[in-house]
Amino acid sequence: MARMRGWGLAVLALCAFAASAQEEDSLGGRAVRYLTDLIRLDTSNPPGNETRVAEYLKEVAARYDIPAELFGDDSARLSFVARLRGNGSARPLLLMAHSDVVPADRAQWTVDPFAAETRNGEIYGRGAQDDKNLLAAELAVLVELKLRGVALKRDVILIAEADEEAGSTGIRWMIENAFDAIDAEAALNEGGIAQDLPSGARLFQIQTAEKIPTRVVLTARGSAGHASLPRPDNAILRLARALTRLDTDQPVRLNPTTRRYFARLATLPDYLWLAPLIPRLERSSSAQAAAAEIRAREPELDAQLRTTISPTMLSAGIKINVIPSAAEARVDVRRLPDESREEVLERIRRLIADPLIEVTPEPGPGMPATPPSPAEGPIYRAMERVLAASAPRAVVVPYMARGATDGAYLRAKGMPVYGLPLFLKENHDGRPHGHDERISEANFTAGVELLWRIVLAAAADEAGAQ
Repeated sequence: MARMRGWGLAVLALCAFAASAQEEDSLGGRAVRYLTDLIRLDTSNPPGNETRVAEYLKEVAARYDIPAELFGDDSARLSFVARLRGNGSARPLLLMAHSDVVPADRAQWTVDPFAAETRNGEIYGRGAQDDKNLLAAELAVLVELKLRGVALKRDVILIAEADEEAGSTGIRWMIENAFDAIDAEAALNEGGIAQDLPSGARLFQIQTAEKIPTRVVLTARGSAGHASLPRPDNAILRLARALTRLDTDQPVRLNPTTRRYFARLATLPDYLWLAPLIPRLERSSSAQAAAAEIRAREPELDAQLRTTISPTMLSAGIKINVIPSAAEARVDVRRLPDESREEVLERIRRLIADPLIEVTPEPGPGMPATPPSPAEGPIYRAMERVLAASAPRAVVVPYMARGATDGAYLRAKGMPVYGLPLFLKENHDGRPHGHDERISEANFTAGVELLWRIVLAAAADEAGAQ
């Protein structure tokens, strides 16, 4: 009897193992495994060390005979590119996701940020939302295409680019040195948002445009001296006054993307309050007041209407009893795509109105200003159809992100780039760049399935779609 009981337990264990293996061999199971593996590869930027991810991806690609290469001029910071060949009847589709993550302050996390621990059905870790979830999903889809032998009308390329979070050196190097390896009809990237509205509608926001990071340095000059004798030209006080003047509403400007976005939102039950405000946004005499009403209801919408200015860093002084001769502030400006950097700098100078405050752009290459990617064409339409069919009350709309991605460099090269709204916005504090960053496994695998359908719709031959 004991022998039979032991044999029975062994059979149960074997069945459980087989079920687990079958689950991991599914598209969703494989994607979860890739995500946990990727989170455990610490690619905090700085310093990056993205080659850790590139080599992992190459090992996976080799396991399934998917051609892949590593690119870059820094052996510790290489990008990864893989390609599945189609019949060439359509130009390639590029799947892109960056391999670096922002640093994590371990003291502020309730788990190890690089352990990929799962709690209550949620996968914790730096990169769980930005952007290793998308990278894992794209890798799983590429492998699935290979395993199923899907006939493709266009090549499907996957790039995991280094250094998106700091200088975008990875994608810039690829464009300058190996663009043929990633040249495509369009790219699918991060930046989209999917969310369930209180009315029951599911809103899919495809990112077709993005605001442009424009970092500005304010430098105040004054007389140094002993702190026991206050000085009217104290550089710190001068800088403080300048920063206070920047707390002023910037001009309201609609562009073709935001105009279409706001008009579509205003037709939804959740945003009927927006409809009477839209005509007022178009008139200079009422635009600021209308935008203020929008900000009171939903600040994220207001941020799409104007360039925003946020002081983020201060530097001054060497000792508490010494008045410094200079004080410096770094300001994060997110300008609208149709405003130039010079236009924004000049506006800041006018607001400050102090000739002893120097206003300069932060050194380094700036992100390019580009027109929005068109909300048309076979790849966009395929994405739109799949998303619209994925939920009973789905609404799909192009939008402009207030954040930025390295997709801007591909847009500047003439390639349309679309931010995918794959993963639902979750109501917790573990957001991208935040402490306890995480994503629910159910949300993640549902997004992977959406990506699979989008890639099939955009890239498979009719005979190859399964």
